[in-house]
Amino acid sequence: MTTNEVPTDAHAGADATEEYAPEHSPRLAWAKLAPDVYKAMVRLDTAAQQGLDPKLGELVRIRASQLNHCAFCLDMHTKDALAAGESVERIVQLSAWDESRHFYTEKELAAIELTEAITVLTDGFVPDEVYARAARHFEEAELAQLIASITVINAWNRFGVTCRLVPGHYTPGQFK
Repeated sequence: MTTNEVPTDAHAGADATEEYAPEHSPRLAWAKLAPDVYKAMVRLDTAAQQGLDPKLGELVRIRASQLNHCAFCLDMHTKDALAAGESVERIVQLSAWDESRHFYTEKELAAIELTEAITVLTDGFVPDEVYARAARHFEEAELAQLIASITVINAWNRFGVTCRLVPGHYTPGQFK
């Protein structure tokens, strides 16, 4: 890709004559260089998703990726959420979910709040009230899966951000 080309869908609706910033290159092709780790992460991710509502899972992955500034994962999970039938409006409002609570169910809000608490461990722990709210909306097995899913997306985000994986080229379901 040349410096003035844009990824498919990256600038939909933008002026076609406008030149965009050049696309950066990834720092490291970690998945190719550490294939056993990559394969283990894929298996862990698959296991963590079992029993979770797919749309809820995508909301959680998008929110964690927003917090971690992982553009690659944002691209992937936004596209997967749309493909799963999630609305553009709910995805857009996710970055301001606390001011847009009426877009989400109480169960989704509890999951999003738990995602933030696990992702941003500012206080060094997940507050009891956040955990208790999630526990009220999820059966224990489902809560365990949700915690696993949040933990796994945080790991993926760290690979993506550290290796500067390039967003804009993912197609829904590409890695499934």
